[in-house]
Amino acid sequence: MSAGGDVVKAVVQKSPRHRARELALQGIYQWRVSGTDASDIEKSMQAEKNLGRYDKAMYSKLLRGVLAQQEELQILLTPCLDRALDELSTVEYAVLLLAAFELNYHPDVPYKVVINEAVELAKTFGGTDGHKYVNGVLDKLAPKIRTVEFANNRK
Repeated sequence: MSAGGDVVKAVVQKSPRHRARELALQGIYQWRVSGTDASDIEKSMQAEKNLGRYDKAMYSKLLRGVLAQQEELQILLTPCLDRALDELSTVEYAVLLLAAFELNYHPDVPYKVVINEAVELAKTFGGTDGHKYVNGVLDKLAPKIRTVEFANNRK
């Protein structure tokens, strides 16, 4: 509280990596809705102003990687879903693809971080309870992809 009784709000700075995930999610969403390719999505993103600080290399790797591997990622996700992929909201679909990509291709990022980031993205961009669904799906997927990491965590 300040002397005048006003509540001082802390400004939460998003990390450049989190911001890269947000932008990659938006790019995946754009691809899903319009069919735009990764190069065009990146060009339009670079033309935007006020994107904040973000890890440009990570953004590009995530966007291009998800779009290049989307069929494989869908195959990984399908057994963990309780409905068809085309029945998911566009945001849930994009978040799950992004998280599946990170789980599968970026073992340097702990699975708990991947899941937490995905849940936060779903809370920010998705429907009311979309984050709960995303969390449930990723809780099923992560042990299948990160078997060694799970085994080490249980010791």
